[in-house]
Amino acid sequence: MPGRVLVVDDEPQITRVLRTALSSQGFDVRTANDPEEALRMFGEWPPDLVVTDLVMPGMSGVDLCRAIRKTSTTPVLVLSVRSQERSKIEALDAGADDYVTKPFSIQEFLARVRAHLRRSPERTSAEIETGDFVVDQASHSVEVLGKPLHLTPKEFDLLVHLARHAGKVITHRALLTAVWGAQSAQQPEYLRVFVGQLRKKLEAEAGKQYIQTEPWVGYRFIPEGWTEKDE
Repeated sequence: MPGRVLVVDDEPQITRVLRTALSSQGFDVRTANDPEEALRMFGEWPPDLVVTDLVMPGMSGVDLCRAIRKTSTTPVLVLSVRSQERSKIEALDAGADDYVTKPFSIQEFLARVRAHLRRSPERTSAEIETGDFVVDQASHSVEVLGKPLHLTPKEFDLLVHLARHAGKVITHRALLTAVWGAQSAQQPEYLRVFVGQLRKKLEAEAGKQYIQTEPWVGYRFIPEGWTEKDE
């Protein structure tokens, strides 16, 4: 499980606390006090996970997410305060995979880190072929109608869970728990953002609608596509 974690925050006391907590769990940790420094470090020392604050002088955490997503699918976990709801959504739209709201417990933070770095045997050994899709969990790749599709780590995880239950309605809570963990079961904004992003990529690539909304319940994945208007 332990891997490389890059922590980005303009408050030195926060980077010290997080570095100590992560190091105590065996992670190899480096810290940066601004996004520009983080990008330089990212290129020289590719991490397995980036943890970044949202609001920093100059370049923001949202800008950092966008910059990372231009070249990498490395998971990004953002730190934010409750009053930054709009910024949280912007960060998710920019490619962040998750966020932890300040103030947070170190145990919750470490649980989120482990969740993003965990790779289960089921995920790394199986290939899913369903309808227009081939999802290779070992290589973390997706083909739609024979064409490769680029997804972020969380978009991939979301598609894997949908593909495993193709044709069935999956509740919001079940999707949140499966992809982000039980602690996120009451945070539906995750789904609104990521399902929207996944839909756009799938429709742009194949010209079909694959994810059907079941109002007030959840989503249904139709791997051959469907033609009804999604309300």
